[in-house]
Amino acid sequence: MPSAPPSLPDATLALRVVTMPRETNPFGTIFGGVVLSYIDQAGFVEARRHGEFDWVTASIQRVDFLAPVNVGDILSCFTTVSRHGRTSMDITVAVYAERCDTGDTIHVTNATLTMVAIRDGTPTPYRSE
Repeated sequence: MPSAPPSLPDATLALRVVTMPRETNPFGTIFGGVVLSYIDQAGFVEARRHGEFDWVTASIQRVDFLAPVNVGDILSCFTTVSRHGRTSMDITVAVYAERCDTGDTIHVTNATLTMVAIRDGTPTPYRSE
């Protein structure tokens, strides 16, 4: 299992996937929306560690892609909670691609998601304060 990235030393591996040909754009790289979907899933995995609620994504802050993702790359999404609220938390996700042809690891992007704990359709406190 890969270790946490230097930018997030306390991060946890939340998701690891192999990119597939069906996820490519006309330029032969993975659609940005596919990577966003993985970021969203990794955020959910981290939120779920903090309670069994219906966690929903309220927002994703700006996402800048630093490098393309190629077919066959292994994407690793590392997460850490950057803010705890009463019913929500901010989760930082760092995405890295392990190149299938060289084995090099490339930083693809970072994103911060706000995840909200929901129960019976209503935001719910997920921890006692």
